[in-house]
Amino acid sequence: MNDKKFEKKKFDKNRKPTFNDVADISSWIPRSNIGKQVKTGTVNDINYLIDNNIPIKEVEIVDKLIPNLESDLLLVGQGKGKFGRGQRRAFRQSQKKTEDGNTISFTSMSVVGNKKGLVGIGAGKSGETVPAREKALKNAKKNLMRIKMGCGSWECGCGEDHSIPFAVSGKCGSVRIKLMPAPKGVGLCIHTECQKILKLAGIKDVWSWTNGSTDTMLNLVAALKDALTKLTAMKVISK
Repeated sequence: MNDKKFEKKKFDKNRKPTFNDVADISSWIPRSNIGKQVKTGTVNDINYLIDNNIPIKEVEIVDKLIPNLESDLLLVGQGKGKFGRGQRRAFRQSQKKTEDGNTISFTSMSVVGNKKGLVGIGAGKSGETVPAREKALKNAKKNLMRIKMGCGSWECGCGEDHSIPFAVSGKCGSVRIKLMPAPKGVGLCIHTECQKILKLAGIKDVWSWTNGSTDTMLNLVAALKDALTKLTAMKVISK
């Protein structure tokens, strides 16, 4: 009988899965023409891609042009609980009936931004949580958009870019959302998950109005994205 003692590895229940937010640019082999131009340094400004409506098909393009891009996960799911009072989760779980049984899939949403007018929202779906989160982050970087900021509130008139220049509205399904300029110091008077998006975009003060089934977080975020697309800036925003 073998008397050797084997040490058991300790498993931390509170440990969270990690993944690289920034891709390895040194080993990046671009496949698109715009990717090759970014790799060689011919294109060194993200505003060039946005102004010319050039689609971003490679995540490494954003990682090279904006290395200080911040990211966050949106709590689009809800855990099990009595009378639906479960805590919000970063993954939305769904099941599909098949011949082999129930197939479980997870949906995640991520947001990225530089707090200077650039923001991107993306969703990812997979059979596991970590791949879904990685897909959401990559899609958020590929869907970068530039929004116009200003001070459109008649109560302020400071001229600084702390709010939005005019009121905009968006919709998705039954959800209706309206963003209105707010004076300096009011803060983000909007849903907590929508606050994450506006903070990474650089907006500090805003009023909001919502209607419909706002508990469906995917539709609420999509309605907010629809409103933000109407704030597309016409001028180049310096990083």
